[in-house]
Amino acid sequence: MSATFRTIWTTAQRDVEVIDQRQLPHAYVVVQLLTYKDADLAIRSMTVRGAPLIGATAAYGIFLAVREMIKEGHDGAFLDEAFSTLRASRPTAVNLFWALDRMRAALDHATDFLEAAWTEAGRIVEEDIETCRMIGVHGLPLIEAIAAQKNGEPVQILTHCNAGMLGCIEWGTITSPIYQAVQKGIKVHVWVDETRPRNQGANLTAYELTRHGVPHTLIVDNTGGHLMQHQMVDLVIVGTDRTTRNGDVANKIGTYLKALAAKDNNIPFYVALPSTTLDMTIKDGLKEIPIEERDQNEVKYVIGKSAAGHIEPVLICPETTPAANYGFDVTPARLVSGLITERGVCAASEEGILSLFPEYNIN
Repeated sequence: MSATFRTIWTTAQRDVEVIDQRQLPHAYVVVQLLTYKDADLAIRSMTVRGAPLIGATAAYGIFLAVREMIKEGHDGAFLDEAFSTLRASRPTAVNLFWALDRMRAALDHATDFLEAAWTEAGRIVEEDIETCRMIGVHGLPLIEAIAAQKNGEPVQILTHCNAGMLGCIEWGTITSPIYQAVQKGIKVHVWVDETRPRNQGANLTAYELTRHGVPHTLIVDNTGGHLMQHQMVDLVIVGTDRTTRNGDVANKIGTYLKALAAKDNNIPFYVALPSTTLDMTIKDGLKEIPIEERDQNEVKYVIGKSAAGHIEPVLICPETTPAANYGFDVTPARLVSGLITERGVCAASEEGILSLFPEYNIN
């Protein structure tokens, strides 16, 4: 892993910069965030995406709001508005709310608001990097165990959407065990789901794996079941934007179908997650997790690079046809083989989660 390649960073002037992930893999574009509204727009527009990165961007958004407040002489209502605006930017990823709560707590106990906001946002970023590294440490033995039985053949891993470093800061969640396996010389091959409608597997996961030299093959969303039926997948690893107290998992739409196929074919299905995505206030994911419904044009149009080299949207259905665009689905805990966290691997259950994170017991 290259420590110099991050998804969010700061300049000497304490401005915030991010990669415009909407432009990947065709163009590497940096966007500068100068105000909290810039941070809000980056989250809403999916310039940044992935639960940990959303949280980090929101945290720096509060720093930018504090700087604006001081520079322009606003009162506390301005900061309250920034918190409210950022909280409303995306509904499903719990890291957003966790990061904003941390920033609020840091400011509540501060005498120097600007330094407190700067320091806390930086801590959130650095903690995520170490958390993702440790997810890889604990997920690596799963790959090693399969590799020991493969007689030198690559371990076949299927992913869904992108929970790699582009959804975090460095390492990523699903990719951290993969990168660490490659570093140890273990042969792996990754089946990369394209993940319509935004094609984040095709655009982002494939970009990352290419950058890190990891063998991979792009597949359409509905190919995974076929591969599993024909014993072409050894392990499924997905990410999550919110995991409930009982181990239900909200992730990119289509994750549930992959879990069903894995269960039917006796293939281990693991979820890699930082503990910051745990929501212990929710027990029933199907009933209680808010599922984001996004703009129908994300379904009706595909963005790609034309033969002329232009990045542009292309309409793929009749213009008047309506489209439904649910961003996430919920995979019940009974379909999850285990949760890979920064403290170890546990069962997808309340007992399993609390065995690693006893401080999360809110009874």
